[in-house]
Amino acid sequence: MNKMNLPNKLTILRVLLIPFFVFFMLADSFGYTGRLVALALFCIASFTDFLDGHIARKHNLVTNFGKFMDPLADKLLVCSALICFVEMEELAAWIVIIIMAREFIISGFRLVASDSGVVIAANMWGKFKTVSQMIMIILIILDVEELEMVTDIFIYLALALTVISLEEYVRKNLHVLKEGNV
Repeated sequence: MNKMNLPNKLTILRVLLIPFFVFFMLADSFGYTGRLVALALFCIASFTDFLDGHIARKHNLVTNFGKFMDPLADKLLVCSALICFVEMEELAAWIVIIIMAREFIISGFRLVASDSGVVIAANMWGKFKTVSQMIMIILIILDVEELEMVTDIFIYLALALTVISLEEYVRKNLHVLKEGNV
């Protein structure tokens, strides 16, 4: 039986932090302190995403578990935050639907591609999208009036990069759907 490596443990930690993040985001009884705890949890979870990938590549610890769970953990973290924002009426549902739809579409492409032995790697636009979404989420959690315009800019920047990265993935990988019996 193989022991779980450090990158995979960090991925599992990220998933385990999500319910605590959601709890502190949505629990009114903690007030702004709850938001700050949620922010700390979100930042820790986001940092584990960077750290697990860096360690896995540097020390050749890439596993099938990591290839599957790492992107899933990322999606769970971001989607949890976005759903909290809709519940708290701090982000329009249509924006969340577009962002989440992109994630489902890309996951579907990757699933179909993996059946054909093709790996669809993250591209530059996807990385920009991820960074902009993380900054957007941090700004929304902070909820600082003086940063309201910056927050709005990052909401629409993240939305634009979500659509641009989706178009890029679909355009470059449409052949995956055309192959075989599809």
